[in-house]
Amino acid sequence: MAQEQYTATTEGTQIERPENQHVYKIGIYGWRKRCLYLFVLLLLIILVVNFALTIWILKVMWFSPTGMGHLTVTEDGLRLEGDSEFLFPLYAKEIHSRLDSSLLLQSTQNVTVNARNSDGEVTGRLKVGPKMVEVQSQQFQINSKDGKPLFTVDDKEVAVGTDKLRVTGPEGALFEHSVETPLVRADPFEDLRLESPTRSLSMDAPRGIHVNARAGNIEALSQMDIIFQSSDGMLVLDAETLCLPKLLQGTQGRPGSLQGLYEICACPDGKLYLATAGVGTTCQEHGQVCL
Repeated sequence: MAQEQYTATTEGTQIERPENQHVYKIGIYGWRKRCLYLFVLLLLIILVVNFALTIWILKVMWFSPTGMGHLTVTEDGLRLEGDSEFLFPLYAKEIHSRLDSSLLLQSTQNVTVNARNSDGEVTGRLKVGPKMVEVQSQQFQINSKDGKPLFTVDDKEVAVGTDKLRVTGPEGALFEHSVETPLVRADPFEDLRLESPTRSLSMDAPRGIHVNARAGNIEALSQMDIIFQSSDGMLVLDAETLCLPKLLQGTQGRPGSLQGLYEICACPDGKLYLATAGVGTTCQEHGQVCL
């Protein structure tokens, strides 16, 4: 608290006042003041530059209250308009396009879609490369728009759920193992060929095998033998004409035999041969063919 001292004097009396021996100046002076002003000016310049850069970034990136540029934040997730390029993996639960456009996934190398479980292990993979499309999963299935399985593949079998499987390649279809189907048919006016170049060809059916050619011939070609065998039934050849052009022919019959007519004879081992027809059978006369 300041204290004031009053001194009473009379006229003609002189009192010497003590001089202030220590005087302190309050404030910043000299080069410190100039440095402070320079520092404040530098901070102001940096603030203006940062503010200008922020405005420029907001304008270039198209920031808005609903998103950034073509990227819009909605209640269902993110909506992205136009073409987008992702430099790193993209993790999403669902990706779909607009109702009036298609979804295009494009890459200079390959496009890989992975499905992982809770432990992070890959349970399914779809890889589209420049030379091959690879699917890695326990089961691969293609369904129709109604949910009907059209094509199913797993470790045990390949199932085709369509009413018709059509192979349009010029070389047909090559199967390394067995094929189970109720019907094998060629296109109209095209030939149907079942061929095994180096192995045997077997057709099995519990209720019978039906081979039908409505407008052509049926040919069975083999380098070795063709065997028709029926365990409980019989072999029926029902036709107006039965032609065996390379059947063995016996010697000429007696002079009185019918010329130009032949009869088919059978050997004990089942071999067939032709014999000149006569009034009676002539098979015994030409039995040397069976020897």
